[in-house]
Amino acid sequence: MSYTLPHLPYAYNALEPYFDQNTMIIHHTKHHQTYINNANSALLDTELSDIPVEDLISTLDQVPDNKRHILRNNAGGHANHSFFWKILKPNTYLKGNLKQAIENDFGNIDYFKETFEKSAASCFGSGWVWLVNQNDKLSIVSTANQDNPLMGELISGVSGTPILGLDVWEHAYYLQYQNKRINYVKAFWNIVNWDQASINFLQSI
Repeated sequence: MSYTLPHLPYAYNALEPYFDQNTMIIHHTKHHQTYINNANSALLDTELSDIPVEDLISTLDQVPDNKRHILRNNAGGHANHSFFWKILKPNTYLKGNLKQAIENDFGNIDYFKETFEKSAASCFGSGWVWLVNQNDKLSIVSTANQDNPLMGELISGVSGTPILGLDVWEHAYYLQYQNKRINYVKAFWNIVNWDQASINFLQSI
């Protein structure tokens, strides 16, 4: 089994004006596809080739040393982007159990967003910022490069089940926002798929 590029459940221009069509095309068909190609190449003729990518990155400590680094980066990139596309959708609303959990763990929604934005803005270089369920408590964490909280603290420095994630690599925003990462981060709130985030949260409990 080889990893394949997931079909987006929306048109490339569906997230405008917040995420522009050109960036979405390049991000999806070029950057994500490259991670897939590299991961498939590393997995060719190995016993790991039939493992779902989320399971693979969760057990990197069991991957042979000569494969671990390339799969950390590229299987990680595939997992992260596959997750990311699903939590983008305009006109959904934060409600229900997830809203209550965010209010319980952060005090209020505004403080949650402010904390998330600060983490995204302060992530040095390339990486991701995540809302995770960590031992039945919501936390905001960041990872470098294509690391994912599922990789665990020994590898990624953090742990938890991702509920929400934002790509803060420059390729995700530079065509539209140039060096103004914070503007990209704030635009993200307009296209968060809160319905999918709520599903992720319920599955993490």
